[in-house]
Amino acid sequence: MTMRTAYLGLNSNLGDRQANILQALQKLRSSATIERVSSYYETAPAGGVAGPAFLNAAAVVRTELEPEALERTLRSIEIAVGRRSAGPLTARPIDIDILLIDGLVRDFGRFEVPHPFLAERPYNLIPLAEIAPNVVEPRSNRTIEELARASRSEGIVKKTRSLHFFANRQEEEPDVKLSINRAGVSSLRRIVHLNVGGNETVFNGEFAMVADLAPDRAGVHMSRFSELLEEATLEVLSGPRQPGRIEDVVTLIAREIVESQAALRADVRLRATFGLERWTPVSGKRGEETYTLVGIAHADGSGVRRVVGIEAEGMTACPCAQLMVREHSLRELSEAGFTEAEANRALDALPVATHNQRGRGAILIGTGDERDTEIDAVDLVEIVENSMSSETYDLLKRPDEFFIVNKAHHNPKFVEDVVRGILAGALDVYADFPDHTFVLASQVNYESIHKHDAFAEAFGTFGELRNELRTGVYDGAKTDLASWLGTKPSPIVA
Repeated sequence: MTMRTAYLGLNSNLGDRQANILQALQKLRSSATIERVSSYYETAPAGGVAGPAFLNAAAVVRTELEPEALERTLRSIEIAVGRRSAGPLTARPIDIDILLIDGLVRDFGRFEVPHPFLAERPYNLIPLAEIAPNVVEPRSNRTIEELARASRSEGIVKKTRSLHFFANRQEEEPDVKLSINRAGVSSLRRIVHLNVGGNETVFNGEFAMVADLAPDRAGVHMSRFSELLEEATLEVLSGPRQPGRIEDVVTLIAREIVESQAALRADVRLRATFGLERWTPVSGKRGEETYTLVGIAHADGSGVRRVVGIEAEGMTACPCAQLMVREHSLRELSEAGFTEAEANRALDALPVATHNQRGRGAILIGTGDERDTEIDAVDLVEIVENSMSSETYDLLKRPDEFFIVNKAHHNPKFVEDVVRGILAGALDVYADFPDHTFVLASQVNYESIHKHDAFAEAFGTFGELRNELRTGVYDGAKTDLASWLGTKPSPIVA
């Protein structure tokens, strides 16, 4: 691909002007390499533009984008920063212009060599002269510095770029020189657009991002985690595979934490709720059921490993209590004059009472290769729901309620049964996946008659599970999530 050098002008006169320009530059990093940025210059609005004074800056970037593609990217960045009106005389939080690219001057949406408009825009020309003085403007055949000296610069005031604080406590040595295994941020929430079942889905995502901290560093740069999140999210969503997958987001962030924080290891988790269209089993009422998508990535010097999965709710009916009720019912029927055969026949035909639990099941799968693109969140939801006594719905009519209760009582499950069912479902659905594929299944049942909840979990590689199924011999050394990801302590989702 051909690399191009583009010279940009960035202008803002609404809101926090400096923050708007910084945010635009940050988002631009996903499409270009920023080589130089000028100081800020304050300029009174000119040419009838409304609003307060502008803050102006210039930047030199390198990009593979064609001029028209770069133009589209800049317009999307303007919208992301908050610009709504494209009118030429309106105040705006951000305005980004391509001043020069590949020897061409931009004018009125075309990339050609028209009149020397830079000479008529000193608010762009003077910041550009600071960082690219020897670049030749093609129409006039004069350098930017020469044009800047000849321009009318009255009212253009150079500003301090930002407040500079030289204290950097994070880089200093701590009083106690011991390493920290996990330091970072949690509960960082963002709205992201990702791919579920081939469709773009809006997520309310919650991130946790941590890194190892060496014994000679006092702390990590907490604010940098939020910046990395913005950059990685924009990079994924602006890439060729739009919209991005959850594992792409966490992978990019984990890799960047290792590089930017000089960390030995980094772990990133994203939990995001999403909806799937569902119909109730008897009345056929349409609804949208809520599930949770989970992505985890671990990065270190050897690369990145990741898993993706979901959490789904359902219900279980307790087999133990049901067996006790059946035994009691059998005695009651015998005392009422039924033969044992008649009593068993009646109990086989009818659902036997038991207590129920609302359950929450989860599955995580990692392939260690490109096959994770074959993992579909919709398939994972069905694996988990089908492993419980019955799925559940937000909206139920009376026939639907009967169907679910009847189904659950004919299909009683211990919490352990659900976990085994999830593992078996994964092995069936992804039967062609290699032995090194990792899977973790967990289930928590929120008990209705006990003060406690019931929990079960199982994990291992497909090869380990296949071997245990084949031989029936217990394997107590199956691979857990931390080992598969390559983390030393338990991962942040344990």
